[in-house]
Parts: sequence; C-alpha cells; structure tokens
Amino acid sequence: MNQKVVICQDLPSELQVFLEGMSYDKLFVLTDMNTHEKCYPLVKEVPLLRDAPVITVEAGDTHKSLEALSSIWMRLSSEGATRHSVLLNLGGGMVTDMGGFAGATFKRGIRTINVPTTLMASVDAAVGGKTGVNFNGLKNEIGAFYPPECVFIDCEFLRTLDRDNILSGYAEMIKHGLISSMEVYTSVMLYDIDTMNYRYLNQLVAQSVAVKEEFVAKDPKEQNIRKALNFGHTVGHAYESLSFRKNAPLLHGHAVAAGIISELYLSHKLCGFPMEKLSQVVYYIKEYYRPFAFSCDDYDALYELMTHDKKNEAGIINFTLLGGVGDVRINQQVSRAHILESLDFYRESWGG
Repeated sequence: MNQKVVICQDLPSELQVFLEGMSYDKLFVLTDMNTHEKCYPLVKEVPLLRDAPVITVEAGDTHKSLEALSSIWMRLSSEGATRHSVLLNLGGGMVTDMGGFAGATFKRGIRTINVPTTLMASVDAAVGGKTGVNFNGLKNEIGAFYPPECVFIDCEFLRTLDRDNILSGYAEMIKHGLISSMEVYTSVMLYDIDTMNYRYLNQLVAQSVAVKEEFVAKDPKEQNIRKALNFGHTVGHAYESLSFRKNAPLLHGHAVAAGIISELYLSHKLCGFPMEKLSQVVYYIKEYYRPFAFSCDDYDALYELMTHDKKNEAGIINFTLLGGVGDVRINQQVSRAHILESLDFYRESWGG
C-alpha cells in the first residue's frame, strides 16, 4: 500500500509542498455543499489550488450515488482531465469514498489526495484505500480498493463539526481501541467528549489512524486480518440501512456504536469476551449516544440486510468478533438465533 498519511501542523503549507513535489497537468478539487462553504476557505489560499476547478456535489450519504458519481466524471471530462490529472477530495467519508472511486475509474485511474474534514473520515473512510458508492439500497455496494497518494489530517477542521458528527467518528475510534490493545482502548474510553480537548483529540486521531494503517498494511485487499476493521459493522450496517428505510437516518458512526453493542454481546456469548469490559463499553456508548429505536417486527429485515454483507461467503453471515481487547477472531459464523439475541441485547441495554 503506497499511501502517505500526514498529521498536519500547518495544512496549507504542507499541502503546497506536497503538490510542488508532484507532476500533473491539471488539479481538481471535489467538495460537497457543506465542505465547500466551511472547509474550502481553509485550503483555497494554497497557491497551487487557487485556479483548480471545484466540483461540488450534494451533501449526505443519500447522495453517494451513481448519479452523483456520473456528474463528477462529466465535470472531469468536460474540464479536460487526463490520466495525468489529480483529484483532491475535501470532505467527509462520503466525499472521500466517492471521489476515490471517481479517481479509480476515470480514464482507468487518476491520482487522488484525501483531505478529510470529519472525524469519521480522518480515522476511517479517508485512510486505507476503500472507495465506493451506494447502490440498490446497500452501502458501498459498488467500489474498488484504490489508495490515495496522500491523506492530510488536520483536526482544525473538527472545530466546524457538530456534536453528532464528532460522535460518529468517535465510534470508529472505540472500535480501533477494542481491536488493538488495552493501552489504546483505555485512552479512548477515558476521553471526555463533553470537554472536547482538540489538541489531545489530535493525538488520539493519530493513534487511531496508526491502528488502521497497521491492519491495512498487513492485508490491503481484506483477504484476512484486515477484516478486524469490520468489527461492529455487520450489525451496524444493517441498523444504518434500516434507519434509512424508516426515514430516520443514522449517521454511520452512530450505527456502528449500536453495532458494537450487539457484536460485543456475540463476542461474549461465542468467544468469551469479558462481561466487565462489555458493560464498560455499553456504559460509555449510552453516556454519549442516543438509542436507535426498532422493534421485533424489524428483526427479519435486519437479518436480511446482514445477508448482503460483503464479508459473507456462500450465504453464511460472517462476523469479526473479539475474545478480549485486541483478541480478534475473524470469519466467525453466527446462527440466526444468536444474531436475534444480539438485537434483543441492544434494545434491553436501553431498557427497550
């Protein structure tokens, strides 16, 4: 995986130096409506970006679609992009996912740079080379592994985020703590989101990115241990998809936080994950996150959504579970009965 990650001290100057070292004919910037307004002003003074055409798409995961992707291709084509052009993706996970896939497919591949502007994108979506768009009601159904040339992470952008988006990204950091070590887990669980110490958060982000990079370096195409990064996501993606069907969309990380509770229950039942740690994590998530409301009537739909998970093989739902903090068990096949129990456990955790 040839991918550089820079934890920025001074984003404009570091971006300028990096671009000066690249050879390209045209540079394009992709934003969404929100990042064009709030984040583009922080980079547009970079000398090499001043004349770059800006492509702007609608904000929100519902717009991570083939239609929006097609509009990006159209702009690149009409503005004369070639295989020697560069696309800089300035935004959250939706922008880096879709911009990455646009880069992977336009002219069979143009180089991309990711500048994540959300906590979620910084610790997860922008790093690791997964790109894609939603299709047929399923998240990231169409995509490619296509690492960017570089990822520039700057926690200054996080000051533009509301609490829900901070929490969304933080769920991935909780996951990184659980799959890595007691040291990382403890630092994540002790952070007080209410006080928002951005300087310390920058350190935690760097730590979290390092966890993800380590798994990606060992297994770039997700054949083996990189599946550790899917912890919380098999149930979490089902919760997320159901929330869209209910017209009460959850942010990705809020769905992952809910998925972590359900999958820690499965880890406890099937792999001996300690109840004391399970209770700790449930307590932390309940402290900061809101419950996702669903009923027994939704269980069939949730189970069916899990059958579409990309980790599955031959119709068997595959989970990544934990025997303890840092003790990752990939390719765990879980019965329907246990999966439904994990949905019960989530609802009961909230007194539902």
